[in-house]
Amino acid sequence: MFKAIFTNSFGILFSRVLGFFRDLLTASALGANIYSDIFFIAFKLPNLFRRIFAEGAFTQVFIPAFARSRHKAVFSVHIFLVFFSIIGLITLLVNVAPQLFTKAIATGFDAHTIALASPFVAVNFWYLPLIFSVTFLSAMLQYRHHFATSAFSTALLNLSLIGALYLSHDKSQSQIVYYLSFGVVIGGILQLCVHLFAIYKLGLAKLLFGGFKYLHVKSKSIKKETKKFRANFFPAVWGNSTAQVSAFLDTFLASFLATGSISYLYYANRIFQLPLALFAIATSIALFPRIARYLKNNDETKALANLEKAFWFLAFLLTGSTIGGIILSHEIIWLLFQRGAFDAADTANTSAVLQMYMLGLLPFGIQKLFVLWLYAKEMQKEAAKIATISLIVYISFALAFISPFGVAGLALASSIGGFVSLFFTIKIFGAQHFFAILRSKYLIYLAIGSILLTILLLFLKDFISAYI
Repeated sequence: MFKAIFTNSFGILFSRVLGFFRDLLTASALGANIYSDIFFIAFKLPNLFRRIFAEGAFTQVFIPAFARSRHKAVFSVHIFLVFFSIIGLITLLVNVAPQLFTKAIATGFDAHTIALASPFVAVNFWYLPLIFSVTFLSAMLQYRHHFATSAFSTALLNLSLIGALYLSHDKSQSQIVYYLSFGVVIGGILQLCVHLFAIYKLGLAKLLFGGFKYLHVKSKSIKKETKKFRANFFPAVWGNSTAQVSAFLDTFLASFLATGSISYLYYANRIFQLPLALFAIATSIALFPRIARYLKNNDETKALANLEKAFWFLAFLLTGSTIGGIILSHEIIWLLFQRGAFDAADTANTSAVLQMYMLGLLPFGIQKLFVLWLYAKEMQKEAAKIATISLIVYISFALAFISPFGVAGLALASSIGGFVSLFFTIKIFGAQHFFAILRSKYLIYLAIGSILLTILLLFLKDFISAYI
């Protein structure tokens, strides 16, 4: 299990380091203004669809269904064609009426800004069918216990965007956004190519070709399997969507605030997502097939043992990251972004948003671990109910906090939603199982370590502040 976790973590780390370098260059080239807001809006919409429909929900439902299927080739190709057709249609609609979709995600923009942003939204949306294809192939690879290609492939997107920034360094800000938008599409093509190569090397290409060949002949034989897949998929979509819908609403509400607010959310969220992806997501990806297999074989003892190991692994890493992110938020933003068009005021505003996001790191990360139990037991409807409650709480607090706290209040509302989601997930998982995990010597170690780390980082903050 830990070998797969470290493979995922190292790949994610490599990709995120490149991502931070990309953001550093983006902040230097665009700063936090109308053009940076436009690009992040344009890139956010396909990413929202990708995270809701493609990554979490699709993988968590597809892998168990694919494992149970008696006609794996035909089943997988059928699912791919259905989803690709829907996503392709959405992409075409966005390109036909980009202003309509831009207005939907950034209602606070005036007509002139929407007119400026809509061409970029249309270009960026071509990333969606590409990245769905990547997600589908990634799920096939995960079934074969191959994680490296998917973990490292995001680096290709970042390299493409870095190349776009390099080529556009002497261009106007509008032209830079055009270069970045086409860089997104090129990055998606590169990701798809490496996944196709991995599929070929692992011998899965024959399976897919066979699925296309016999799809029409055997389509009736997979009718029950596809019906069950659909029944589980849509609750899984909603169960996976809370954080993404919250991020969408963050952007929607931030568009009513001062110029640059969307960019503050973006830069802060990028830092928040690093430990979340590096530790929580990497762990959940590696753990899910194992937990699902144990529960399928009615071996709950081994499933709980693996879950407990992963819990303490995440608890230490995420707690340390939370403390560090809150105490050193200003120093982190200053180090990474304050240069070029990104000034001290941008640093202060982004730092405040980061602190509010970091409050939710531990609950969001731990919830991703325990929700695996629900999906492995095919409790997608229960997960969807939790997501609904969490989203309602987030919306309520976001509307309450946006006036007194501004853009930082939106991040705080998101973190509160994370705590609510964790609470109800543990309730369904079983409070007695959860407290059995907590009754460990590691809890004492965690408390002592947190206190010592807090003291150390406060001293470090004072030392660094003297040089800023």
